[in-house]
Amino acid sequence: MSIEDLKNLIPDFAKDVRLNLTSMLSDEALEPQTKYGLFLASAIATRNPIVVAALESLAAEHLTPAAIAAAKAAASVMAMNNIYYRFAHLASNKEYAGMPARLRMNVIANPGIAKTDFELWSLAVSAINGCGACIDAHEKVLQEAGVASSAIQTAVRFAAIIQSVAIAIEAGSSSLADAAE
Repeated sequence: MSIEDLKNLIPDFAKDVRLNLTSMLSDEALEPQTKYGLFLASAIATRNPIVVAALESLAAEHLTPAAIAAAKAAASVMAMNNIYYRFAHLASNKEYAGMPARLRMNVIANPGIAKTDFELWSLAVSAINGCGACIDAHEKVLQEAGVASSAIQTAVRFAAIIQSVAIAIEAGSSSLADAAE
């Protein structure tokens, strides 16, 4: 699926989403690997197969196989971590926060690409998944690595746009299904 196909699936009620997607695609605030890996990791986090297919196709034009694998790894490991650490953070019983997670996450230390790219992708996925503890942890690592606040904000903005594309497409699909009944 192409990006044009994806844009065409966004219903008219979500014109702002379509415009945001268009502007995001042409935004050059992030380096290409950072940007396209972020697109792919965020798309996977939406769990929308249409969005994943379109952004994976786009990413494949710009990323090495190692970067594609790292984007997928960021989405996968954050899916696990975001559930666990959100629970530990939100549970009234704070005993859980002090217990060892006992989750394998070696890819965070050795992602096979620039560590800051992986951290930015992990932050974006954590924002989509709503894990405040993970957001804070990844944002801190990025700040300590000298990543500009504007780049961090751009990454989260892109994640928000990608999530809104997935929701708009879902809402448009359910509207069509409801109308057919």
